[in-house]
Amino acid sequence: MEQDTDALVAMTRILSPHCRVTRLSGGALIADWRRTRFLGMTTADVQTFADGNAEKRAELVTGLVRAGCAPARRKAYTDGEIGIWLRGVYLLIRTLGFGRVLRLLPLAAPGYARSDVPPAQDVARLKRAVQSHSRGSWFVDDDCKAEAVTAFVLLRRRGFEATLQVGVREHPFALHAWTAAAGLCIPDADPRGHAFTPVLSIGCGSQ
Repeated sequence: MEQDTDALVAMTRILSPHCRVTRLSGGALIADWRRTRFLGMTTADVQTFADGNAEKRAELVTGLVRAGCAPARRKAYTDGEIGIWLRGVYLLIRTLGFGRVLRLLPLAAPGYARSDVPPAQDVARLKRAVQSHSRGSWFVDDDCKAEAVTAFVLLRRRGFEATLQVGVREHPFALHAWTAAAGLCIPDADPRGHAFTPVLSIGCGSQ
């Protein structure tokens, strides 16, 4: 029963505002009140939204998008938009502090039900853009925290899986942050060959 409830919550999270989902004995019913249309889903399909299988879940979401019950995935951010986000995140960290910004991540980067692994080329492009803006700006000045949070937020807002890590090095003592997705890290997890031990991990929009 609890799993079914989690599945319904996950489905509702990705539906258009005018759609409502109701649990039935044989699955679920999605009511599109704007167009007065109804879409039924089997129990197996409903459970797919809660079992963590991103590939199968993505197939169901694609079907909902085609049926008009869910909005399409956000388009990729342009280099200019990435730069604006990076500067905004850096300013927010300087104003509120890194810890408070981390607590705000579920609001800025919610854990969408449609999350799946992003294409490696998309993450590589994002990494190049983030680091280019970071290193070329006297304002941001190659700040790992701003880079990591920006990458995490932009990936999550597009519905992709990403994990933000905060690591520590003892000798000499230092902290470092990075976001991991599709086998890549933004920024690098071991800058200049220094290894950091992760002490905090944030994924899917929750701590």
